[in-house]
Amino acid sequence: MSQDQDKNQRHRSRMQKHKQVVDAGMARATEDRGVVVVMTGNGKGKSSSAFGMAARALGHGMRIAIIQFIKGKDTTGEEAFFRQFDKVDYHVMGEGFTWETQDRERDIKTAMTAWEKAEEYLSDDRFDMVILDELNIALKMHYIPVDRVTDALGRRPTMQHVVITGRAAPDALIEAADTVSEIREIKHAYKQGVRAQKGVEL
Repeated sequence: MSQDQDKNQRHRSRMQKHKQVVDAGMARATEDRGVVVVMTGNGKGKSSSAFGMAARALGHGMRIAIIQFIKGKDTTGEEAFFRQFDKVDYHVMGEGFTWETQDRERDIKTAMTAWEKAEEYLSDDRFDMVILDELNIALKMHYIPVDRVTDALGRRPTMQHVVITGRAAPDALIEAADTVSEIREIKHAYKQGVRAQKGVEL
C-alpha cells in the first residue's frame, strides 16, 4: 500500500467513526420546539450573527420581530435592509450607549419601554423569531429585572425562537438559554484607529 493510500484509508476510517458519533447525536435530538439563543462576549459579531439568523428565518418564510435596546443614534445597514420586508417588525428603541445619554433614570425608562414591547412579541404566536439586540447590556446595567426576562422566555409560544445579544449575559439568562455562544475579541480595527465602516459595523 502506498503512503497516499494509507493516508486515505486512515482518513476514511476517522470520518466513518465521526459520522457514527454525529448520527447518534442527531438521533437523540427528537424534541421539536423553539429555542433561546444567547450571543455574548466582548468580540465583534454578536448582532451580526443574530441578523444572519433573521435572514435565514426569512428564507423559510418566517415572521420576525427585532427590537434594539441600546443602538438607536444612527441608522444601520441591517435596519435599512430588514425594514424592506413585510414579515419583519423592526423597532429601534435605544437612545445610544449609556456613556452617551449619561442619564440613568432616562436609560431605565427607555429600556423598560423596549422590554414591554418585547413582552408583546414574546406572547404572540404569530411571530416565529424574536431578536432582542443588546438586551444583555440592559440586564448588566440592571435596567430590566432578569427574572422578568426569564419568566417571559419560559411562557412564550412553544415554537417561537428568541435570539438575545450583548456582552456580559447574566448567569440566569445563560441557564435559561438552549444555545449560548461567547465571542472572544482577538483584534479590532477600532483599537488600531480605524473608524466604523459601512457594511462592517454600520
